[in-house]
Amino acid sequence: MTILLPRAGGGTYRYTPRTAPAAFTTGGAPLASRTVFSAAHVVADPYADVSPDGPAAVDWDATLAFRRHLWSHGLGVAEAMDTAQRGMGLDWAGAAELIRRSAAEARSVGGAIACGVGTDQLPPGDVTREQVVAAYEEQLALVEESGAQAILMASRALAATAKGPEDYLEVYGHLLRQSAEPVVLHWLGPMFDPALDGYWGSTDLDAATETFLEVIAAHPDKVDGIKVSLLDARREVDLRRRLPDGVRCYTGDDFNYPELIAGDERGFSHALLGIFDPLGPLAAEAVRLLDTGDARGFRELLDPTVELSRHLFQNPTRFYKTGVVLLAWLAGHQSHFTMVGGLQSARSLPHFARAYELADGLGLFPDPALAEARMTSLLTVYGVPQ
Repeated sequence: MTILLPRAGGGTYRYTPRTAPAAFTTGGAPLASRTVFSAAHVVADPYADVSPDGPAAVDWDATLAFRRHLWSHGLGVAEAMDTAQRGMGLDWAGAAELIRRSAAEARSVGGAIACGVGTDQLPPGDVTREQVVAAYEEQLALVEESGAQAILMASRALAATAKGPEDYLEVYGHLLRQSAEPVVLHWLGPMFDPALDGYWGSTDLDAATETFLEVIAAHPDKVDGIKVSLLDARREVDLRRRLPDGVRCYTGDDFNYPELIAGDERGFSHALLGIFDPLGPLAAEAVRLLDTGDARGFRELLDPTVELSRHLFQNPTRFYKTGVVLLAWLAGHQSHFTMVGGLQSARSLPHFARAYELADGLGLFPDPALAEARMTSLLTVYGVPQ
């Protein structure tokens, strides 16, 4: 059997899907050499009568089932992050409910969970620094009450309000002093969210890095680690080498993650990645190889996934969630390809076709025949004859 796929430059071509998935271990030994979180997507309720700019309607059963899938492979879940369409369809009310439900589910299965803390309950427009701090405090309290680890996310409101590095030092210093447990600091680059351009008080990344490190150096006991999403491997390596002892670097680089996780003679990165949503079983298998000291086997398994990741995260990078949800549908983790905010329309049909082909080639679909049937139905809706 073959499937007719559209080319990015026009025309179509025949692709022969694989007939069997790759074999991945479920319920294997806990991951030991690296701490690995997958940022997880949310599953929309396809029957809800909602508009793109209205509150999200979430299918809670399917959303939590996907988190159990990730936990079953030994991965932690990074909840209510940008992969969950935070600020792109999921508002604070929805995120708060997601945190409560996922944290409770994590406790029931013994899964690791860390949750995003931001300021997205603030209205658009001018706000004060005091309002930014209060918004952060509200969300931090909810995450801590849920029993999850906190991830202090970059704030659009702070980026718009801050006059310079001193505002970031004051805000983050205040939050770290009052946090009950060590947190993860998240530096999300403007390729993921243009509203975060100039974060840490400068568009000069060298100057921004110095402010970021100053925040950490002032409160090393309150920083479990940093999550860096700048898509710049060399900058991440330089940054992690300057971290205080005991502060981890969690790579958020969806372009260069194999080399960063593998590390070098001077250290390595842990992981908190959106690409590990579709790659969960494969990523866990690779890290278990690393646990045995088999760095070569780790790279041989994970390196071939980079082409898929770079495809999903291509410009405009912030729409990578569309490809992630497509693959979840094709893999049978949800019954439909509908997203909160209508974001299923954010990528083109040729983009979908290439994502399908790359994922199938990696053996990511537990049931290749189901994936083929679903991809065929999508192509038919778009007018590609089969």
